[in-house]
Amino acid sequence: MIDLDDFVQRTGIARKVLTTWIEREWLVAEHSGTLQLSEMDAARARLIHQLEGDFGINDEGIEIVLHLLDQIHGLRRALETTQRAGPAGQGRVTRRGSRLRRRYYRLGKRRP
Repeated sequence: MIDLDDFVQRTGIARKVLTTWIEREWLVAEHSGTLQLSEMDAARARLIHQLEGDFGINDEGIEIVLHLLDQIHGLRRALETTQRAGPAGQGRVTRRGSRLRRRYYRLGKRRP
């Protein structure tokens, strides 16, 4: 865990900005006397800072990026769980992957 004040000093991201991101639930801070960020949320804060500063992405765009990243991480965890399940779980993954590929292909055909 990283103390929020230490994180502010190391990154230069204003405390007020970080608390705004916490209020928007872009970051999850733990309250154990002081606000603290996990290593994952600290990396997420650096990403948000980069998206805003370097790429000029607005708040709505950041919401979308974070949502998509969360989905990717969730899918990764689901895949790891299925892989640990062994051969019995692989058939489900193959069938679902085939459905997703067909759906993606159909969506691609709809583009103007």
